[in-house]
Amino acid sequence: MAVGRVLRDRTAGVFLTAVVVSGFGSSAMTLAAGIWVKSLTGSDALAALALFAVWLPVLAGPLLGAVADRLPRKPLLVGTNVVLAALLAVLALVGAQGRVWLLFAVLVLYGCLTVLMDSAEAAVVAGTVPPALLGDFNGLRMTANEGMKLVAPLTGAGLYARFGGGAVALLDAVSFALAAGLYALLRVRRTERPAPLGPGGRTAGLRQLWGSPVLRPLVLAASATMLCAGLNGATLYAVVDDVLGRSPAYAGVLSVAQGIGSVAIGLFAGALMRRMPGRVFAAAGTAVFGVAVGLRAVPSDAVALAACALVGVGLPCVLIAALTAVQRETPDALLGRTAATADTLMMSPNAVALGIGAGLVARVDVGVLLPLVGAGAVLTAGLLVTGRRGPLAPAGPPVSAEA
Repeated sequence: MAVGRVLRDRTAGVFLTAVVVSGFGSSAMTLAAGIWVKSLTGSDALAALALFAVWLPVLAGPLLGAVADRLPRKPLLVGTNVVLAALLAVLALVGAQGRVWLLFAVLVLYGCLTVLMDSAEAAVVAGTVPPALLGDFNGLRMTANEGMKLVAPLTGAGLYARFGGGAVALLDAVSFALAAGLYALLRVRRTERPAPLGPGGRTAGLRQLWGSPVLRPLVLAASATMLCAGLNGATLYAVVDDVLGRSPAYAGVLSVAQGIGSVAIGLFAGALMRRMPGRVFAAAGTAVFGVAVGLRAVPSDAVALAACALVGVGLPCVLIAALTAVQRETPDALLGRTAATADTLMMSPNAVALGIGAGLVARVDVGVLLPLVGAGAVLTAGLLVTGRRGPLAPAGPPVSAEA
């Protein structure tokens, strides 16, 4: 079982625990930030802007990834978590009453440091987790993140309702402080000394992705899939209201179903990636996602719940496959900026599509829109698996008895 294989490796187990601890606080804060801004300003637009402020630094991923490649990665991970803990502790103590600008400033810095941390984390994973366990680890990381999304937002919302936004910020600060302590325990193998950036150094990650016959199709497929995911996400409340005839609160039930699906696929992703080529694993997940999106147009609660669970199963596959391939195929000196560039390319379409989807939902019936989006995802899966841009080889070596 993937959990046992990863947790029997001390370093992988410590790393995964750190991801769970910091992920809990991050997920709690993501929801609470919007609630906090809404309560301070009464503005729905500013509340939505709070989430955008956290996501905006993703666009600077290549630049922040280059910074991660120039600094020692384990100290960078520890230091970033310490700074995040201090930043949120200050916000908790100072408060944001009358200082909404301060809250937004903290959220932007929070987003920047999170991107920097994710870049360093991707590189450290490749230097600490045995190659045979990378698929398992990335799958379990997805499980941990999605599991936190099932629990932490409710915790954050409850804590906010009882004690206010400062309490949530303090919880987040504690989670990052604990994560810093866990990252300090990691045993990181010696890595290459980073080369000077030089001319074009900040675009080296993009050149690495585009020049690799393994990475290019996976990252492009992930970008297209996340574009479809954003369009699908924009239809959530239209499905709840127009298709199912439910109140807006029912969206939470559908989100839980999707989260359960993501938790499940994360547990088995490593095993599946050892038994099939990485592109086939990614294409199969994308095809499942596409079919599930189309099924969301069916006016049935049972079908809607099953479809959301299948969205949760299918959507993470291409992301897990792409991240694992980046960690395996990229030279250590370029790993931070390559991982950050890949993250930017994969995640930015989701944000763009959410905005486009909001306009489409007002003009196109979801009974038409959802099957079209699903067909686009299935087409992406077909192009990925039939392309000739790289070898269709198993995604990783077999796990040895010692693993």
